[in-house]
Amino acid sequence: MVETTTEFGEYDALSFDCYGTLIDWETGIAAVIGPWARRFDAALTDEQLLVTYAAEEARVAREQPALPYPDVLAEAFRGVGERMGHPVGDEDAARLGASVPDWPAFGDSHDALMALRRRFKLIILSNVDRESFEGSRRRLGVRFDHVITAQDVGSYKPAQRNFDVLTGYARGEGLRLLHVAQSVFHDHVPARRAGLPGVWINRRHDRPGWGATPDPGLPVTPDWEFPSLAAFAAAAT
Repeated sequence: MVETTTEFGEYDALSFDCYGTLIDWETGIAAVIGPWARRFDAALTDEQLLVTYAAEEARVAREQPALPYPDVLAEAFRGVGERMGHPVGDEDAARLGASVPDWPAFGDSHDALMALRRRFKLIILSNVDRESFEGSRRRLGVRFDHVITAQDVGSYKPAQRNFDVLTGYARGEGLRLLHVAQSVFHDHVPARRAGLPGVWINRRHDRPGWGATPDPGLPVTPDWEFPSLAAFAAAAT
């Protein structure tokens, strides 16, 4: 067995959020909604649009938890359009809904995951559908030991049910689990309620604000914080 640091030696499995942590969803979303929005206001920045989008996606996921993720994306985009006073057409909405497989992986994701899998089992807990995730998995080029999607659970994080399914799986497999994620809103708040220790991959450490994830609204402090997945992998392996 490969030895790890004492700090992480008590864990034998890592559960990951995918979008925002492993896959750069802000770049992927902005690539679609940015050009659309700047047809109407050339001064709009991607950051302004992502903040608006964050609120709309959270709303749609909360109100329609059984909606497939491509449709969540499309409806959230329509909500952005309503806020801006410019309706989003079906073609544009569908373009965002189908864009997940095109979203790029962060530059450190593949190598860090490959290093981590030498020591830990790797699990995905993601707000996505199976088909969209498969496109992202191919981009990551990594085999995961178990995948739990919103499609499987019938709800979207931060719903507690998603974490109940995750912790139930871990108990059934006898795994000592550590949750690794970027989003405090989607992941670290409900993970803490579920009793899971957490690693915050703070991809936005050099930028203010929350971007495409809503403000968590609660003072949750994850157990560890790293600015990148590479930094976490270096500490944990």
